[in-house]
Amino acid sequence: MAKNKLTRFREINSFPNVIQPHDKYPVPDYFLKGKWAGGHFGNSFPVILELGCGKGEYTLELARNNPQKNFIGIDIKGERLWRGAKTAMEEGLPNVAFLRIQAERINHFFAPGEVSGIWLTFPDPQPRKPRQRKRLTSPAFLERYGKILTRKSPIHLKTDNRDLFEYTLQVIRQNKHRLLVHTYNLYGEESQIYEPLVKEIQTYYEKIYLAQDLPIHYLKFVLNPEMI
Repeated sequence: MAKNKLTRFREINSFPNVIQPHDKYPVPDYFLKGKWAGGHFGNSFPVILELGCGKGEYTLELARNNPQKNFIGIDIKGERLWRGAKTAMEEGLPNVAFLRIQAERINHFFAPGEVSGIWLTFPDPQPRKPRQRKRLTSPAFLERYGKILTRKSPIHLKTDNRDLFEYTLQVIRQNKHRLLVHTYNLYGEESQIYEPLVKEIQTYYEKIYLAQDLPIHYLKFVLNPEMI
């Protein structure tokens, strides 16, 4: 196992679709900030992010189904990114990239109005109250998103964690963001969510939760225009 891990770390260093900035403090702005579409992908398509992408299942499937959009999966775990990046190269997907950074650093990598959507698929719920500010739907993170999103760009959340889901609904209400759709049971008969690919794409962990008959929560919202 350790040998495989080392091999993957060596391989990922040579992958052209993986960006691994060296840690520097204070953190400098990355040279592709504001230039991802043309500078990395060589096109003018919209850029969509998946934060905490893990092995990149969602990023990959979104890219397969949306060739006129660019997708960047973001995660700090290199071994996870290796799988998604390798699959993207094997399939020749030109509209996929992976960025190995902590989510807190996104404002050093993307310019105002550069991002056209954000997916949060089964993020760490950070259940302990002192760590709520680290939740990817906390006001602090939404403020970061507001600095890089175009107006009316959607933010999607899929989670099995009810506490995180209700926390996010509360944050949306308190900060006057616009909730577009939400359901406590995405795959239940009462669910009226027909968003393209929301049900069709399932992560590794999502399939496990579904096998255990756990409900999957989903919501989509746009930020209060005053934040952008």
